[in-house]
Amino acid sequence: MDNRLCASLMDEHRVIEKVLDALECEAGRVEDGTPVDGAFFEHAIAFVREFADGLHHQKEERVLFPSLTEAGLPQEGGPVGVMLIEHDEGRRFVGMMHESLAGAVAGEAAARTQLSMAARGYVVLLRAHIQKEDTVLFPMAENVLDESAHSRVRTGFEEAEGDQPKRDAAHRDWAGRLST
Repeated sequence: MDNRLCASLMDEHRVIEKVLDALECEAGRVEDGTPVDGAFFEHAIAFVREFADGLHHQKEERVLFPSLTEAGLPQEGGPVGVMLIEHDEGRRFVGMMHESLAGAVAGEAAARTQLSMAARGYVVLLRAHIQKEDTVLFPMAENVLDESAHSRVRTGFEEAEGDQPKRDAAHRDWAGRLST
């Protein structure tokens, strides 16, 4: 078992990356004129809202980031602030995917374009976001937070993970079955 403070967040990143790969492939299919796989996009949107945002980002926003700011990292203008802005940008891309999905499934050209652009925008954003967290923010958390803060963060993560375990397990399973 990985004892690093942010190991569970990094594990979730690997799950999210599987969905990003599939989302990128599906965006390409939409751009190539293939009929939109509405079921895939509905599931991908639910995954992002419930797992990537509902579990993962909430662990960061409600547990890790407040601990980092309490330890002296600035929320405005620092790495925490950047991550929060990117979370909001991701939510906008997901909202655009949701808004355009029905029209895209119906074959509307403008909706297909919006769907593929939003999906690609989300993929690009999240890949860069994950890289920053894995290589900068999470190692920083390991070094900046004292043992008491580590304990509080681990407890907060465990509480968040216990909130919807069946739903989260189903999303992990779905992501694991995706092929690109």
